[in-house]
Amino acid sequence: MTIPRLLPAREVVGGYEAGYHFVMSQTKNMTRPGPTVRQLVQVAKAVGHPARLRLLAMLEGRTLCVCQMTSILELASSTVSGHLNELRRSGLVIEDKQGKLVYYRRDPSSPLAGVITDALALVNDDEAIAADRALIDRVRAVPIELLSRAGLNLAALGIKRHRARSSART
Repeated sequence: MTIPRLLPAREVVGGYEAGYHFVMSQTKNMTRPGPTVRQLVQVAKAVGHPARLRLLAMLEGRTLCVCQMTSILELASSTVSGHLNELRRSGLVIEDKQGKLVYYRRDPSSPLAGVITDALALVNDDEAIAADRALIDRVRAVPIELLSRAGLNLAALGIKRHRARSSART
């Protein structure tokens, strides 16, 4: 979609030193409508909890089972499911049920997907988020049946975790 923008003339036509002109410029994200105020408030509430930010960071570029995320966060399964439901209601994640297992992934079509990606980049160096990311590949390598038999206890599977000293632990 093209929208008019006011740009300095030197950016429009080389050689002009002053003046402004309206130009038609292509914008990438204008193909879908922007978020409503209600959507923005709902998303702000959803990301307003450290565990939900950690979940969004874990789901960046991957799909995970609730049990995998539960084992990483070391929270009750019902707590993790509640956080994921809040993220789903806000339109940030997509749920995929496969039998008894429930998988989640980030929703790239969310009007606020880019904002969430940018926000997560700001906390990319957070110790808890970094520790979670360090565990993800090792946890994904464990068959879900084995993870469940171990009671979602990573130590019982020989997977060591690095303790984070962050406020993101809940």
